[in-house]
Amino acid sequence: MHTTYSFEDVTASFSHPSVGAASSTGAGVGTITTSMTQEKTVHDTASDGNVMISKIAGKNGSVAITLQQTSELHKFFMKWYNYVDNAPAAEWAKMNITIKSDNLGDSTVCTGVSPQKLADRPYQAQGQQITWNLMAAEISQT
Repeated sequence: MHTTYSFEDVTASFSHPSVGAASSTGAGVGTITTSMTQEKTVHDTASDGNVMISKIAGKNGSVAITLQQTSELHKFFMKWYNYVDNAPAAEWAKMNITIKSDNLGDSTVCTGVSPQKLADRPYQAQGQQITWNLMAAEISQT
C-alpha cells in the first residue's frame, strides 16, 4: 500500500471585499504554512505534584506564503497591503483565505487575516522567493 501527496492538488484562495480575489493556482507559490499561535493546554504543577490542566481558548494563528517575486499573487498581496495600509482600520483584517488539498481531503479556513508586515524584498542576480507573513484571527481546519 502507498499514498501520494502533490502540491498541485493544493489550492488557496484569497479574498478581500474591497480588493478582490486571487488564487494560488499557477501563481508561483512555493509553500503555504499555517501555524496556530495559542497553545491549547497548559499544566500547572503544585508543590505536592498535583496537576491542574487548563484548556485554553483561541484559534488565532499565522499563515506564511512563499512565492516567486515576479508572481501575480505577489502583485495581488502588494495591492492588498497598500490598500489596507491606507484604508480605514475597519478594512485591515477583512481578508479571508481558504486552503484545500483534494488528495488529502482537508481544508483550512482563515478569517480576519491581516499582514504582519510588508514582505521583505530581495534584489540580486537571480530571481528569489518572497515570504508574506500574515496573521489570522481564526484558523479552522477540517
